[in-house]
Amino acid sequence: MKIKLPSDVNFILKRLSDAGYEAYTVGGCVRDSLLGLEPHDWDITTSAKPDEIKEVFADHNMILTGEKHGTVGIIIDSKPFEITTYRIDGDYSDSRHPLEVSFTNKLEDDLSRRDFTVNAMAYNDETGLVDPFNGAVDLQYRALRCVGDPDKRFGEDALRILRALRFASVYSLSIEGATSFSLVRNRLSLNKIAVERIASEFNRLLCGENVNFILRRYKDVIAVFFPEIVSAFDCEQNTPHHNKTVWRHTTAAVSNVEDELLLRMVMFLHDIGKPLALRTDSNGRDHFKGHNHFSAVLAKNSLERLKYPTKFIEDVVTLIEYHDVRFSDNRKQIKHVMNNIGVENFRNLLKIQRADILAQSKYKREQKLSNLDTARRIFDEILESGECYSLKTLAVNGSDLLHLGITEGKYIGKILELLLDSVIDATLENEKTELKKRALEIYSEIISE
Repeated sequence: MKIKLPSDVNFILKRLSDAGYEAYTVGGCVRDSLLGLEPHDWDITTSAKPDEIKEVFADHNMILTGEKHGTVGIIIDSKPFEITTYRIDGDYSDSRHPLEVSFTNKLEDDLSRRDFTVNAMAYNDETGLVDPFNGAVDLQYRALRCVGDPDKRFGEDALRILRALRFASVYSLSIEGATSFSLVRNRLSLNKIAVERIASEFNRLLCGENVNFILRRYKDVIAVFFPEIVSAFDCEQNTPHHNKTVWRHTTAAVSNVEDELLLRMVMFLHDIGKPLALRTDSNGRDHFKGHNHFSAVLAKNSLERLKYPTKFIEDVVTLIEYHDVRFSDNRKQIKHVMNNIGVENFRNLLKIQRADILAQSKYKREQKLSNLDTARRIFDEILESGECYSLKTLAVNGSDLLHLGITEGKYIGKILELLLDSVIDATLENEKTELKKRALEIYSEIISE
């Protein structure tokens, strides 16, 4: 089995070998290469100790922040490569980091401490593939299993629970039985992990190809750090528009939208407020009026708890608030929404609504999709023709009002918004002279009140 190694990686391996040490590429780069994917990073493991690595590469710039754990960073052509000594991890006290590490001369000792068999393979051109735990076979059969005892692996590092789900989602792997049972059984240990690390793994999981299945099969694991989703699991939707529980609809909607994090997160959270909004009429039909507002609040709280970036949270909440707006050929409505949420969010809103519709029942589906296509066409026309839909495209601005003698800041913003509403509603032309005249009339009305 031959893996094509980058020239920089070959250089590192050869220099260590020429100095009398073993050296291999290891972990994810080997896994990805066997899958026919382009590795993002090339990690190298070696029998050389950190001081020996530094001596071999004394003519290169280095990064030494990980030296005490056996890792020396080497800079080649402005690109960093991590070289790590074969090591054995000591006991873990915090479900994340070993209390100590010790170095070893045996490659298999190093591979045996790794999380999953597909990540416990090493390679160099001279030896070929080193695969003591049959990771290549597991890859062939699309299986994900722990190296050794799953309870021990997850007990050492609870983040591996989410890593397992992420790998299964991204690479469409099936989690082997003992590994699957163990990660569910140990799921509460995720509470010991920093929320930033959880969010990082979950983001990649959410954008995986197999995300629908993973969210359904391992919902109780996800609920450890997103408890807001629990009430959606068994929430039925007795309405012609739906043929799934809220949770099954959610997972389908997530997989229906393109694998961009913002869009996936919106679909993941867009209906979590439905159980709170649920009302059943006398005919047994369910209604979820206002569920977008409940969902937006729950989404904001959960994302803030997991320390997502402020701008990201704002965009998610905005799109959830508007996800249930129903468009058709109402040009005024489209312009008002464009003004309220911005062009990029409107473009994302159309994608979100399509994914939402496709996850519903087939009841009126063609009509809904047709209405959405009409809205998209009008949206494009508005942009292409330069029609006014925001203060930026209004023919007057604050400076114009100041020149008219309207100097109070609290009035300027209000007048501009009223002018914009009139232009969008087509009761006023977007023409400077006419807008100035109307601005003075509004100002007169305000100060006379």
